[in-house]
Amino acid sequence: MDFELKTLTLTRICSEKCDALLVLTPQDLRAGDDALSALAALALESGDFEAKPGKLLSAYRTPGIAATRVLLVGAGDGSLKSVRNAVNTGLGALKVSNAQRIVLCLGALNNLKSDAVRAAVVACGDATYLYSSTKSKVSTAKLQHVVVAVNDAATAKAGFDKGTALVKGIEFAREWANRPANHATPTLLAGAAKGLGKLRNIKVEVLGPREVARLGMGAFMAVAQGTAEPLRFIVLRYEGAARAEAPVVLVGKGITFDSGGISIKPSAEMDEMKFDMCGAASVLGAFRVLGELQPALNVVGLIPACENLLGGRAVKPGDVVTSMSGQTIEILNTDAEGRLVLCDALTYAERFKPRAVVDIATLTGACVIALGGVRSALFSTDESLARSLADAGESSLDLCWRMPLDEEYAEGLKTSFADVANIAGKAAGVVTAAKFLQRFAANFPWAHLDIAGTAWKRGAAKGATGRPVPLLVDFLLGQAAAAVAPGKAPSRAKPVKTRRAVAKARV
Repeated sequence: MDFELKTLTLTRICSEKCDALLVLTPQDLRAGDDALSALAALALESGDFEAKPGKLLSAYRTPGIAATRVLLVGAGDGSLKSVRNAVNTGLGALKVSNAQRIVLCLGALNNLKSDAVRAAVVACGDATYLYSSTKSKVSTAKLQHVVVAVNDAATAKAGFDKGTALVKGIEFAREWANRPANHATPTLLAGAAKGLGKLRNIKVEVLGPREVARLGMGAFMAVAQGTAEPLRFIVLRYEGAARAEAPVVLVGKGITFDSGGISIKPSAEMDEMKFDMCGAASVLGAFRVLGELQPALNVVGLIPACENLLGGRAVKPGDVVTSMSGQTIEILNTDAEGRLVLCDALTYAERFKPRAVVDIATLTGACVIALGGVRSALFSTDESLARSLADAGESSLDLCWRMPLDEEYAEGLKTSFADVANIAGKAAGVVTAAKFLQRFAANFPWAHLDIAGTAWKRGAAKGATGRPVPLLVDFLLGQAAAAVAPGKAPSRAKPVKTRRAVAKARV
């Protein structure tokens, strides 16, 4: 998809030749004396069209307008959500057409903000994405070019640039999450990360089984025991600020297929467990955006990638393993594997002396029950970090919801045979999973995003959503802005040496 930003007033846009002209029409439309304004005003006055979100009126070969088709699309109050919904409505109506070049008119929106331009561009990308990696015939969307028309391109450029970068990052995340497990093995996922290393200021290193063993990542290695596919520990670094600046660390769960292990999942819908690496995909997507926008910030991405399968060497319920932190873990359920790979990655994150650590994971089915597919679950031990993530969710329309971390929730993780069990009872499963991770994140500001309900859609629209790439990007850009704000020095946690963390490794 190609995007172009152009200054086009409502008068000038009438002479712009294109296959379709989508006009986002607000409830407080200020009609001018051009043909387009006259059409919109007449449609509103006659009652044939309402400017409410989701409403649409289509016209063909309209006198005075060069576009083949004109679609008036209700944009309501012009809020970010209304803009997104309007674009989705308009592009949905064009899916059955042969439109290849369209003009998306935002000039009718009053007091157009940069964020609204970004929201419109991202909505275009979402609506036109097509997966084709494993199809014999590559299918491409008919729509190839979108001209974003505004009254002043200079004031809209920041939002446009951010939107186009987000489209690339979201599509990158969706593409890798949608791939079947045999086309997205840990090794192939590491190759995708290495490809990002070609972008400016991004460096990538991949650790294999030997290096991970030297680090003492016993929990991570236990999950990978049952498969012939070798694990990979992927380390990405975006260096956009001075080396002395403490980085933000993103940790993405990279289970490229999750059978549940010995605690095997039901066969129905098990194919969807290829999506269990959506946390890893979102980290890759965020780095794709960083490579485009180049913010003044240091970011580290950590992806523990492996499969969770059954085999003669697979870890068994009741086995006790030793994590990189030195804490022992009784594995009561092998299907609670995500927290096992993440806990070692969280310990590894300490060496970067991070200003904050955020892990992202399709961690629990309980999260789907609690929040459905609308909001991701947010847990944090740091109030400022939690507010920053929640605000980023609102500004990016990639919503999350703060969940509790009361100490009483950790009671069920107690066991007589190790320092901690990897599961508690059925009650509050999304919270007890976070409490498990919290044990390994005591030495830095930490947050956990459970995206099990938001990372992909089920049913007829099955496929990855690319969430929470928008949330992560807004959060990171906010951190970059805070770092350069006068009088605000970035927080820097002191590293804590654990028994296992003293092992030498290539970093």
